[in-house]
Amino acid sequence: MTKLQVAVIGLGRLGLACADTLVGDSELALAGVVRQPGAPAALPGRLRLFPVATHVRELQGVRAALVCVPAHAVLGVARELLQARIPVVECACFEGQALQAYYAALGEAADLHRVAAVVGAGWDPGVLPLLRHTFEMLIPRGNTVFHRHPGLHLHHSAAVAGIRGVKGALTGEYRSDNGASHYVYVELEPGAELSRVQAAIAADPLFAGDVTQVFQVADLSEMEEDDGLGAVLDRRGHAVQGPHQSLLLEARYDPTTFSAHVMLDAVRKLPGLRQGAHRYALGL
Repeated sequence: MTKLQVAVIGLGRLGLACADTLVGDSELALAGVVRQPGAPAALPGRLRLFPVATHVRELQGVRAALVCVPAHAVLGVARELLQARIPVVECACFEGQALQAYYAALGEAADLHRVAAVVGAGWDPGVLPLLRHTFEMLIPRGNTVFHRHPGLHLHHSAAVAGIRGVKGALTGEYRSDNGASHYVYVELEPGAELSRVQAAIAADPLFAGDVTQVFQVADLSEMEEDDGLGAVLDRRGHAVQGPHQSLLLEARYDPTTFSAHVMLDAVRKLPGLRQGAHRYALGL
């Protein structure tokens, strides 16, 4: 199978993550990297074997491009690529009217040059808003709580660590207009059952009356060394009729790596898309 040749435009954190992920992909190949004039000619690590250029026309066989430049430069770079009839994928972050104007301008350029483009193909914008919309579609009546982990300060919990079967525990608390939410991470002793630990935590007066989520982790030291990147998306339904419903996403991640994976997912779909700009969707 002939691999789709993909150029990476820009080599900041996102560009580097995209280029590195392209290496060894079963469907895609790294055609090369476009960097600003004056940047180091050699690429780092295993990327050093791939071409480096100051313009995409210097690379051979490019069939798609991942635009990984700062947000203020994305539109100009994307327009130039579309003019050259190169399909593009981007994940620039804009809000409100600026976002709508940006999508309209990119869509106009894609239509004019009869090329496909995928916009908003990252973690945020991209997958995170889709997950939130999915939660709210599945539970139409309820409240959504979302927060990022930098606001969640983990601390050792002697109360939880004293529960039989718990080797160690870290607890975090997040307060919103809907009350307090506790997030408890436990490392269990061999043979311990998570369900019994969860029941013991729920019965503890320290957590009584508040929403408490308990997560089992293999090694607490990994959480202690974590840089705090992550999020909690919690959708709680109003039980008008039938059982109470809730959905919870608890994530620890590197947003740059996630965005790179989403951009590669989008570029795989480019050959099957009609001309014009398409907003990224799961299963696009």
